[in-house]
Amino acid sequence: MILLTRRATFSASHYYWNPAWPAEKNEQVFGRCANRNGHGHNYTLEVTVAGEPDPVTGFVVDLKALKEIIEREVLAAWDHRHLNLEVPEFAASELSATIPTTENLAIAAWNRLEAAIADSCGRG
Repeated sequence: MILLTRRATFSASHYYWNPAWPAEKNEQVFGRCANRNGHGHNYTLEVTVAGEPDPVTGFVVDLKALKEIIEREVLAAWDHRHLNLEVPEFAASELSATIPTTENLAIAAWNRLEAAIADSCGRG
């Protein structure tokens, strides 16, 4: 089995806030990250695909296609955005929100990428 990883970088801003909690609890749990003005990060996204090389092409995955999927599905939606305000996965309502932690970013990226990679690259 071969593992291939494609790396991409993006910049985004966010804050941590649970709308079901009062401001005091958000500030206690999240500290400076609860500042509703947000703060920015430079992120690195690594997408790893595993498999056996195709006997005809020699590819496990077409890396050009994988790069295009990452750019279309994640970078176009998240790069230079305020995650809480501009990205549907992290948009807050009065009672709930998916807080844009690193863990939740990884889950959201996986959800955006999984089907597109399987469809375009023949992997799942």
